[in-house]
Amino acid sequence: MPRLENIGCLATCANPSGQDDIGRIHDAALVWQDGIVRWAGSAASLPPEYAEEPAWDAGGRLVIPGLVDAHTHLAFGGWRAGEFSDRVRGRSYLEIAAAGGGIASTVRATRALDEEALLERARGFLSAMVSLGVTTVEAKSGYGLDLETELRLLRVYRRLDETGPARIVSTCLAAHVVPPEWAGDRAGYVDLVVDEILPAVAERGLADFVDVFVEDAAFSADEARRICARGRTLGLRPKLHVDQLSGGGGAELAAEVGAVSADHLECVSEAGIAALAEAGVVAVTLPLATLYLDQAPPPARALIDGGVAVAVASDFNPGTAPSYHLPFALTLACARQRMTPSEALKGATRYAARAIGLEGTVGSLEPGAAADFAVIDAPDVEHWLYHLRPNACTAAVTGGRIRHGHLAEA
Repeated sequence: MPRLENIGCLATCANPSGQDDIGRIHDAALVWQDGIVRWAGSAASLPPEYAEEPAWDAGGRLVIPGLVDAHTHLAFGGWRAGEFSDRVRGRSYLEIAAAGGGIASTVRATRALDEEALLERARGFLSAMVSLGVTTVEAKSGYGLDLETELRLLRVYRRLDETGPARIVSTCLAAHVVPPEWAGDRAGYVDLVVDEILPAVAERGLADFVDVFVEDAAFSADEARRICARGRTLGLRPKLHVDQLSGGGGAELAAEVGAVSADHLECVSEAGIAALAEAGVVAVTLPLATLYLDQAPPPARALIDGGVAVAVASDFNPGTAPSYHLPFALTLACARQRMTPSEALKGATRYAARAIGLEGTVGSLEPGAAADFAVIDAPDVEHWLYHLRPNACTAAVTGGRIRHGHLAEA
């Protein structure tokens, strides 16, 4: 059984409750076998039967569970850099979308790419994410908005999951916006999602979740209820984009439909926070999106104090969050959402895993969990997220295999 020793600080994130509890162990060691953690604890208490096994040296650095990015739009065509300038000049997200930009622009670019082109583009992004310490990624469709392209995007995610370098959890977001060709018949497009796209996705086993963007410019609460209900009958658990641009009871809706997560929540209400807590819905916050859109961030402190598990994700997409730098998103969560570094890390490990149905499998370093971890060139979590650098990750390991960097033999 291989082991990692000379760990200055090990953050196990093994406790399922307590946003600030990351299970710090100083002068630690980690043992795994066949890609699964067998033991984690103080090096001084390492069981004798593990002491003679091959060992890698962490160099006294910080070791964390592999980061889990619980909200991305990984496969897409094109970029929307022009919109960045438009927003700087004062044009709103909704104004840009009404003029044919936004999601509709990316849909046109995505439909123009074949599966191999989408695959290679997404693989490049994914490799760069792994180099930052990300070992599990939730990836949404939603830039196809027709049966053929939605299936194409989800096939890309299945192929990435099969070949690495990270674990992929797929979500069908066919209900992202109503595409232009259905603008005069939105009910007809909802029928297409419910009657054709979701059944085809489920039949092929291409997704674990169904997602809906609930907003004035996207889908109504009633439409979301219907789409989520259909997804549930097909074995697709619901996730929702809610309360992003306006407060419309989105968090309450997420609780009502039994969503595994409610994402964005910049405009969440006090009643919505209470509903999320009671229903056990994870709040997925997206600091990069609020930065690029110049929005007030979601009230993470109120969510945490209200008993809601708060995850932190990148929202990587070509328009409103064109960065996959999850560690930077964690720093923003501290600076703008008033989360402590420990709370942010828990939000990108164990609670992010909960948001994609994998808590206890990834996002923590405890017996029975995957041997997914990152070695960070920092003495502790606080220093890592305070001292912003292009990349402090010296090694990333998935299933006990080095996917980025290197580890010296002890």
